[in-house]
Amino acid sequence: MIRTIALLGVSVFALDPGCDEQPTVDQQQAAEQARSLEQAHAKIGMPNIINFREKETLKEIREDCDTGIATHAYLENPMLGCLIYLGPAEGYAIPYAAQFTAPTKHVPAGNCCGYEQPQAESNGLFMPSSAEGTWVKLKDPNGTGTKSTYFEPRVVVSPYRLTNVECKPISDPTAKK
Repeated sequence: MIRTIALLGVSVFALDPGCDEQPTVDQQQAAEQARSLEQAHAKIGMPNIINFREKETLKEIREDCDTGIATHAYLENPMLGCLIYLGPAEGYAIPYAAQFTAPTKHVPAGNCCGYEQPQAESNGLFMPSSAEGTWVKLKDPNGTGTKSTYFEPRVVVSPYRLTNVECKPISDPTAKK
């Protein structure tokens, strides 16, 4: 529903006669898609969700992430099918592409249209829309607190030396014994 409303907003904006520019093909397709979604909604309607279990689960996950829960961090070794234990951590991992501020800002253009422009993060950098890296707050083995540690599939950057850990295969519960 929100997506339909957003697309309708785009289609109304795109076809606003107050703008001197002709709508682009992308804007025309967005308007057509919005009309198609309206027809589908009128014919089919919304699912009859009464328990909202998925939403409740997401709420519980968001609340868990807000508690500073004690966790344990692992790297996956896909070649050997096992996990490498990195150590105790605080909270859950944060994807590198997560942003603290909105990724774009609206820039007015004259007295009608305007456009969206990328917006830098508070550190002055423009974040990617996706990234393979992840931030983890690992317990510092040489101290009492945690340190933000950055991981990528092939690279690990840590503020302290990581100890070598034996890679133990993940047990397969479906394997025959």
